[in-house]
Amino acid sequence: MRVLKGGERDRGAATLWVLTFTAIIWLVGVSAMAVGGVRAARHHADAAADLAALAAAARVPEGAAAACARARGIAAESGARVARCAVKDGTVDVSVTLALRVPLGVGAVRVGSRARAGPVE
Repeated sequence: MRVLKGGERDRGAATLWVLTFTAIIWLVGVSAMAVGGVRAARHHADAAADLAALAAAARVPEGAAAACARARGIAAESGARVARCAVKDGTVDVSVTLALRVPLGVGAVRVGSRARAGPVE
């Protein structure tokens, strides 16, 4: 503790610095976890879209409805939801969304991905 002219004016200043530094470290940590969670969810959505498109492409000979139904089933098993499914010229185009809870009660973020699959030429 430093004694200044006029009394003890800076008493407790270190406490404020420690609290401020702790809050900054905590905020950086929570932000890093949130960014990491969004990146992981993006990869999860990519995988779900790829799997759904490949599974749907295998069902194209049975019709577009059967192909898209299979895509919805596979996406649901992966924890995603099919936002769009289209079959054109034997190629399946699938878009999926995945909900991600964000820490600190911010809510949910929807992460999307798109994949195409079709016959090998």
